Amino acid sequence: MTRNKVFQLHVPEPQCRPGDTPDFSAFDVPKAGEVDRPAVDVDAEDIRHLAYEIVRVTDDEGEAVGPWAPDLTEEEALKGLRDMMTVRSLDARMLIAQRQGKTSFYMQSLGEEAISCAFQAALSPGDMNFPTYRQQGLLVTAGYPIEDMMNQVYSNSADPLEGRQMPVMYSAKDNSYFSISGNLGTQFVQCVGWAMASAIAGDTKIAAGWIGDGATAESDFHSAMVFASTFRPPVILNIVNNQWAISTFQGIARGKAATFASRGLGFGIPAIRVDGNDFLAVHAVAKWAAERAHLGHGATLIEHVTYRAGPHSTSDDPAGYRPKTEAADWPLGDPIKRMKAYLIARGIWTEERHAQAQAEIDSEVLAAQKRAESRGTLHDGPHPSSKGMFDDVFEELPAHLIRQRQEAGI
Repeated sequence: MTRNKVFQLHVPEPQCRPGDTPDFSAFDVPKAGEVDRPAVDVDAEDIRHLAYEIVRVTDDEGEAVGPWAPDLTEEEALKGLRDMMTVRSLDARMLIAQRQGKTSFYMQSLGEEAISCAFQAALSPGDMNFPTYRQQGLLVTAGYPIEDMMNQVYSNSADPLEGRQMPVMYSAKDNSYFSISGNLGTQFVQCVGWAMASAIAGDTKIAAGWIGDGATAESDFHSAMVFASTFRPPVILNIVNNQWAISTFQGIARGKAATFASRGLGFGIPAIRVDGNDFLAVHAVAKWAAERAHLGHGATLIEHVTYRAGPHSTSDDPAGYRPKTEAADWPLGDPIKRMKAYLIARGIWTEERHAQAQAEIDSEVLAAQKRAESRGTLHDGPHPSSKGMFDDVFEELPAHLIRQRQEAGI
């Protein structure tokens, strides 16, 4: 009789650990401009290759090349650069504030600024985002005041959410920015439902959902994909593959799949991978997907290939699970530097103007921070009234909550 094999559990390991030399040799960086741009009414089966390739527009010389090169005006391109610079400056100031005890928690989008800024620039007014905690660029690009973002981070007396959310868990209905959930994955189900409601109501607005690579392992991801495939609502489903979840590399969530985008193919949803550090490429792919949705062709899945250059959050130390120099060795580069190179190549930007713009943005962000801190911080207040915890939950406050409020003396 043949004896049964003694099993061993397979646990994927990243290529590099702390102390190793970063190695991205297995990451194939395609040339800019090589990937074809299909019609927006294409079937998923006809563009299977786009789930494995990477759409890139900006080449090493800063030129926009190929069929995906967007027709951006000088003003739009310069705004895109400035928006990314503003996000990075905001992140830097709030990171320092957290270290000073002025807030409990913060999450940067360092190295990922092009994704949210370029994507938002491609949407139409009223299109709804269901973001994660690393898409603050959606708000900045939409013109939401950074001072209000800081007030929310500080949970001060001017906090638009009145202290009811964790720092960076923004919500801005007027800017089409749905309230963030720290349990990633819920955004996909919610955004598909919202898009279905838009279709049922005969509206013209689309929805965009956002999750990271780690959250694709959650059941919410698959539930959303089923409904998006079945009912074909006007929705864009974004996976930000920044190589790392909280402390596990992308291979844990991806499993044996070649790419995250390829998961869309099993549901019959057109899927595209895009260089997430290329503002022009993200904008072009987002515009393509938005046009598909607005014309009634259903869902699109986009995998944004990028790298989380900073910690997962201020509670995380990535030195414990990846080489310290890995971010600097990431082959797709820095999104702000690449956009700057593109603008310089077009003759509408210079190193001197960039330095001047950086100084202006830093000054504006610092001034906004001072105004926000004049309304209080987590460390020294004043804070929203605790009475607010009972407001805006029920149309008529139930008797047991009235008793609790009375017992609390508020």
